[in-house]
Amino acid sequence: MLNTLLFITFRWLDLIDILLVAIIMFQLYKLVKGTVAIRIFLGILAIYLFWKIVEALQMELLSEILGQFIGVGVLALIIVFQQELRRFLLLIGNNQFFSGKRKNKFINLLKTKESQGQQLDIDSILSSTKSLAATKTGALIILDLHSELKYYSASGEKINSQVSAAMLESIFFKNSPLHDGGVIIENNKIIAARCILPVSENQEFPSHFGLRHRAAAGITETSRSIAIIVSEETGKISTATEGRINYNIALNELEETLNEEVK
Repeated sequence: MLNTLLFITFRWLDLIDILLVAIIMFQLYKLVKGTVAIRIFLGILAIYLFWKIVEALQMELLSEILGQFIGVGVLALIIVFQQELRRFLLLIGNNQFFSGKRKNKFINLLKTKESQGQQLDIDSILSSTKSLAATKTGALIILDLHSELKYYSASGEKINSQVSAAMLESIFFKNSPLHDGGVIIENNKIIAARCILPVSENQEFPSHFGLRHRAAAGITETSRSIAIIVSEETGKISTATEGRINYNIALNELEETLNEEVK
C-alpha cells in the first residue's frame, strides 16, 4: 500500500527536478575538480545530505541546528567559492545560446562596420610567431575577440598600435622593458603590453608548463579569448582556449585555429 502511494505521488516533474539537480551538481563538480575547493565542496555536500537524512528522521533539535548552519553557510560559500562562481557564471554567459558566434548571419547583419572592428591581421601574427619561435624568444599573445579584457589591459602599458610583426617582435625582445607579461590584441590593435594575467589554479595542470603557459590557461578560463604561447626554453608554439593548452603545434595548425576562431 505504501509503495503504491509513493508511486502515485511521484510525478514526472519530480524526475525532471532530480535530473536538473544532478546536472547542476555535476557541472559544479567539474568546475572545482582539481582545485583546493573540491574538498570544501564535498564536505558541504556531505553536511547537506546528513541534514536531509536527519530532517527525514524528524530529529528536530539536530535538524534545527544543521538548518541554521546551512542557512548562514550560504554567505560563507559565496566568499569561499567566489572564483568558482565567477567561472560558473562565465560558463553560462559564454554559452552559444546566449553569446552566439560571429558566424551567426542574423547578428552580423545587425552589426555596423564600426562595431565589427577591423579584421585581424593573421599574417603578421603568424610571421612574428615564426620569428619568435626560431629565436626561442618567449611570448604570450592574447587575442581578445569579445572585448572582455579591459581590466587586464589596464594593468599593462598602453600601446594602441596596429598589429605588425615588427611591433610584436620588438615588444618580446628579451632586452625590451615590455617583454614580461602578456600582449592583448583587440580589433587588430595591440591594446597593451606587459599585462598582468591571472594564472590557472587547476591542480591537474601539467607541471612541466611554466608560468607563461599557466597564465595563458588562466586568462582563457575566464574569457572567450585565444592565447598564443612561444616557449622561451624550447621555442615551441602552443595555443590556449577555455583553459586547455594545445602544445607544440605547427605554424599551419596555428593558422587554421586563427582562421576558424577569428573569421
